[in-house]
Amino acid sequence: MTRLDSLKIFKEPMTEIKPTVLPKLERPKTGFNAYAERLNGRVAMIGFIAIVVIEYVTGRSILTWLGWG
Repeated sequence: MTRLDSLKIFKEPMTEIKPTVLPKLERPKTGFNAYAERLNGRVAMIGFIAIVVIEYVTGRSILTWLGWG
């Protein structure tokens, strides 16, 4: 008989423990999901409008502002 056979924990079958109350979990708002895609689209639209307004007000393109023009 080996040492592991002599231990009581390895002889008895393990029983499955089930919780009595299941927690109510909300879906995370991270990663690639509908919420993230909507938020990304809104931020992109705000950024595009900001660039158009800057170009209109200053009369210079965004590439000129970045030093490429």
